[in-house]
Amino acid sequence: MSPKQHRGEVTSDLLLDAALRVYADAGEQGLTVSAVTRASGVSLGSLYHHFGSIDGLVNALLTRWLGRLLGELADAAGDSHDARTGVRALVRAYLGFVQAHPDVSRLLHSSRADQVGMEQGRELRDVQEARMPPLTSWVLRHVERGEIAPLSPALLESLLLGPVVGVSRRWLTLGDVDLDEAARILPERIWRSISADGA
Repeated sequence: MSPKQHRGEVTSDLLLDAALRVYADAGEQGLTVSAVTRASGVSLGSLYHHFGSIDGLVNALLTRWLGRLLGELADAAGDSHDARTGVRALVRAYLGFVQAHPDVSRLLHSSRADQVGMEQGRELRDVQEARMPPLTSWVLRHVERGEIAPLSPALLESLLLGPVVGVSRRWLTLGDVDLDEAARILPERIWRSISADGA
């Protein structure tokens, strides 16, 4: 990596880290170009050079952390020997990520993320799909073994992650859900919805 590339990477990281801090301190309304440049010490021109806009910066931040979350989920499921154990590991990994990274998780589950996702849905979906193969391969392997029902990948993803995302959003916004209890109860409920024999 050339010195110029290294400086560019450092500048990008400063902006991404500052954007997360600003979001954590001031919420969606406070996540502005001026707030991020002030918090990072990076010039307005550099922000536009690296990300094009505040939405481009948020998109990059979402992509970075979505990749980390998906990587943790794939690792958790991949370490298991059977599908049922993998579902338990995946649910616990997701909820553990949310507990360990509440500010990031608020952003990943926010209306801002939904807005950027709708405006740049194809790009974000392409990134997500590029990072999903280990998890998708794990699911398909267990479908082929007859453990997981042979449903469409989109439906399996919804059944597997939908309840976990819903509980996470509720914990992040209302705080009236016990994530430890959810980690005990959800895996078995989710397993019943995707297992080949429904048990």
